[in-house]
Amino acid sequence: MDWPFLVQVVYGQAMEEKPFHGKLVIRSSYYKCSSKHSGEPLTSSKAIEKKVVKKVGKREHHLWKKRDSAGSGQKALNLIRIISDLPNEKEAVYGALNKWIAWETEFPLIAAAKALRILRKRSQWTRVIQVAKWMLSKGQGATMGTYDTLLLAFDMDRRIDEAESLWNMILHTHTRSISKQLFSRMISLYDHHGMKDKIIEVFADMEELRIRPDEDTVRRVAYAFQELGQEEKKKLFLRKYQCKWKYIHFKGERIRVRRNTAPEDDSLTSYN
Repeated sequence: MDWPFLVQVVYGQAMEEKPFHGKLVIRSSYYKCSSKHSGEPLTSSKAIEKKVVKKVGKREHHLWKKRDSAGSGQKALNLIRIISDLPNEKEAVYGALNKWIAWETEFPLIAAAKALRILRKRSQWTRVIQVAKWMLSKGQGATMGTYDTLLLAFDMDRRIDEAESLWNMILHTHTRSISKQLFSRMISLYDHHGMKDKIIEVFADMEELRIRPDEDTVRRVAYAFQELGQEEKKKLFLRKYQCKWKYIHFKGERIRVRRNTAPEDDSLTSYN
């Protein structure tokens, strides 16, 4: 007896009944019901539509407020333009700088630091001093980098008294956090102006804080001992702090060689 062929569609599901060795076998498959593709199975690779799920990144919550540095370069150039035509008078410069920040919700520290860097590259030391002092008077920029730039400007502008006042303030305020670079800057300043006794004083503070001097500072301090006639202290100093190696140029190459055992190294020359 032949079984009739019956296809029943119920909610998009087709059920096919057909005979197989006297047993009823039911096969089912799913069809996509649409006006364009009628009867197309959903298992077809062309009909499968993959949904791209965009993963949301983890949001980071910071306890501090990030300073917006957008436009800080233009602000720095604007500052330099404002003060470039002013006379070297404190009232005029400070008044112009106060107008520069009049409409700012917070102090533009990034722009002011960039302006200091530009003025330093241009060797406009008077303007560097004016801008740095103005920043410090506002309670801003009291960092080792600002102090280093200000000491360099005092050195180049031959303002030794102001440099010493700033250095004493740094010693009393930031005793345990003074960087090696700042000590080297002050020793270099005294060396440029032939103040050998002051070099020894700064080095004494440096040694008390257990800060090891760099090679240039070692040369300057050793030369200061030599100029002051303190040969024994110079020998002890070089024995303790001088590097055991030095670099020389031989046949176009830079070679590291051991220094002479004698403390009177020929590399000790004046920096004046």
